Amino acid sequence: MKECLDLLWTFIVIGATTFGGGYAMIPVLERELIKKRRWITMDEVLDYYTIAQITPGIIAVNTATFVGYRRKGILGGILATIGLVLPGVSLMIIISLFINRFAEYPVVQHAFTGIRIAVCSLILDAVLKLFKNIYKNYKSIIICVIAFALSAVFSASPVYIIAGAGIAGFLLFSPKQTAAGTKPESGEENTDPEGDDKP
Repeated sequence: MKECLDLLWTFIVIGATTFGGGYAMIPVLERELIKKRRWITMDEVLDYYTIAQITPGIIAVNTATFVGYRRKGILGGILATIGLVLPGVSLMIIISLFINRFAEYPVVQHAFTGIRIAVCSLILDAVLKLFKNIYKNYKSIIICVIAFALSAVFSASPVYIIAGAGIAGFLLFSPKQTAAGTKPESGEENTDPEGDDKP
């Protein structure tokens, strides 16, 4: 029970301190789940984000569900999801009940301007972390460039881009392709049995 309550509270904290959607959530997840509690690794976070991209629903909520399920099964998934959405839902209910035309107040508009700037910086930080942990070879960079071009230049549907990237990843990074394209790096020992007799 203590672990379940800890899971719920952790995602309440994450939900209360995350602004800007799923990608801005990455630095908060890194702080709370990776550095503080060591529940998951950054590679696992990226895997959950990948799955969340291709499943219906909000990325942040899907990711919370996956992390909670990994920790405590179905109950953990439910508690993590509730914890993540509870702060935002509660705040929206309070605002809608007690403040008329909330967004029209000048002080709120000025606050939103500052929040948007902070959100952009959080998303930029998330992009840099994604780039650092994913783009490790030329194949990854090629997929990235093509996907960006299809989205920015040709306005292709994200559904087709994600599906195409999944197919490309299967073809380029499958074990057979990886094994066939693997070459000994400089400094590695020569495993050729006939190489011992060569000068």
